[in-house]
Amino acid sequence: MSLSSQLAARYRARSVRVLSGGEEIAAEGEGGGLAAAVEALGLGPLSGALYASPAVRRITLEDEGVSLIAARSGSSATLTVRWDSGERFEEPLPLEPWAEELGAPERGAGAPERGAGAPERGAGGSASGAGVGASAALEAAVRDLSRPVSVQRGGAPAVALPADPALGHPGFRRDFGLRACYVAGAMAGGISSPALVRAMARGGYLAFYGAGGLPLEEVEAALVEIGLSAGGRPWGANLLHNPAEPAVEERTVDLFLRRGCRFVSASAYMGLSPAVLRYRTAGIRRRPDGGVEVPNRVFAKVSRPEVAAHFLKPAPAEALRALVAAGALSEEQARMAEGLPVADAVTCEADSAGHTDRRALPVILPLIRDLRDRICAERGYDRPVYIGAAGGLGTPAALLAAFALGADYALTGSINQASPEAGTSAEAKALLAAAGMADVASGPAPDMFELGASVQVLSRGSLYAQRARRLYETWRAYGDWSEVPERDRSRIERQILRRSFEAVWADCEDYWGRRDPEKLARARDDGRQRMALVFRWYLGMTSRWARLGESSRKRDFQIWCGPAMGAFNAWAAGGPLEPLEARGVAAMAEALLRGAAVLSRVQALRACGLALPASAAGWDRPAG
Repeated sequence: MSLSSQLAARYRARSVRVLSGGEEIAAEGEGGGLAAAVEALGLGPLSGALYASPAVRRITLEDEGVSLIAARSGSSATLTVRWDSGERFEEPLPLEPWAEELGAPERGAGAPERGAGAPERGAGGSASGAGVGASAALEAAVRDLSRPVSVQRGGAPAVALPADPALGHPGFRRDFGLRACYVAGAMAGGISSPALVRAMARGGYLAFYGAGGLPLEEVEAALVEIGLSAGGRPWGANLLHNPAEPAVEERTVDLFLRRGCRFVSASAYMGLSPAVLRYRTAGIRRRPDGGVEVPNRVFAKVSRPEVAAHFLKPAPAEALRALVAAGALSEEQARMAEGLPVADAVTCEADSAGHTDRRALPVILPLIRDLRDRICAERGYDRPVYIGAAGGLGTPAALLAAFALGADYALTGSINQASPEAGTSAEAKALLAAAGMADVASGPAPDMFELGASVQVLSRGSLYAQRARRLYETWRAYGDWSEVPERDRSRIERQILRRSFEAVWADCEDYWGRRDPEKLARARDDGRQRMALVFRWYLGMTSRWARLGESSRKRDFQIWCGPAMGAFNAWAAGGPLEPLEARGVAAMAEALLRGAAVLSRVQALRACGLALPASAAGWDRPAG
């Protein structure tokens, strides 16, 4: 039986033509079964036929509405699929051995296990060819980021989609020594733990340790641990602005400089503090080529253009003079700093967990990006200031949208709390993994209680937002605990504090007596201030109970969370990242970036006018 007849029988195609030695030999088959046969067999017989006989130059299989062409050129081959509607798909076809006889049921050792009609869907997997159905062929090609894809429609020029499309600014990866434009943000209280930072660093990503709200002794131990385990890869820590206790901010900077923390995430700043400027300018020096070497990198997290401007411009001259007078800078270093932006990168924080202005990313990111462009052009910096996106980034589609808006990098937060490496309790992680997009609420912020500031928290499974608001409303309504009606006092002590007001106040006296005696003295003479400190005790303990998994206070857990958590849960449902134990921070980063790259290919095909199947909406998901 001729090769063309064998292939016609094997693939149940309507016709098969084999060009061999300048002669084309045709055979007819039953037809109507090509798509199913490719789904079942893959492309091994075609690849094997070309591999076994160098004289065979081209094999053409035709069936209802579609043609499949395997063509050899030298030691390589190409697979082309053409539909009668005008669409055309092309990709390389590996030349690999098959069984000695085409009709043998077993596959050769080098043959693929599956055809691209039913491609492997794991992250990093690649398909060996394309099936006949548009959905199978396109999905295999689009999901295989290791290979470029060429698509031709009718007589139009072919459109080439590059292999593994890079997302974000390539300079961001180069300047900071990273494999991708992806950052794990700092989550205070050590939720962004040393293990989380280490895992991200080893994966080639940047992460910031959540130093905010922790004793400096604990922060120092964590910095030592990260420094020893990160293997020389980039990592950072959070520098939280502390206007009420500037000495704490200064000591934190001392610690960062002493322990070699070269990246900081500067958070909660409305202006520039002496501490953040001292960190930025410490150790700057002139390079032999005349440029300025800046050892310390600042990533500023902002939600307003006026705050971003502080970090995009050089440090104010008067602030630099003050650092010189304090002995923190030399005159020469101050002159060098006059030509440097305060930040290397500015992260635009949209609707996020914890403290948030709930800005819309499509509004603030273009505004701050354009502000960056104007300031950089005016100042003539010799290096870029990168603009990142944060808030609401929990799916590949969200990441791709951020990059499409002009973000140089993406920063995630909420989703990382549910990772095995996060420094919070199993109980908190389980609540996060069950959250939906709308399962968030706002409650008073422990650190800015008197100012009326709020934090966005998980509402599913927790009453923190409601109970904290009740305390705030009570504080606003009464000047002293004795003025609160007895019924309300009893309810607060029984349901919220679970202790008497006086017992909590005794703990506050002990704490503030050591931390800030002046604040304690004012509270002893001011009933409203005393109430504020007692209520802040509850607000502060709720996040601690969540991190430690205090089961008796589960309904009080304060878990910072944004809508991105629910979006990620919906995207991961039914797949390999649904179980909590599978949600390693680096694995999530890889899956989200890969999914965003796949979606960028999908959008490019749609922009070319190619009709895609409805299943294309799910091609960004990892395999189940």
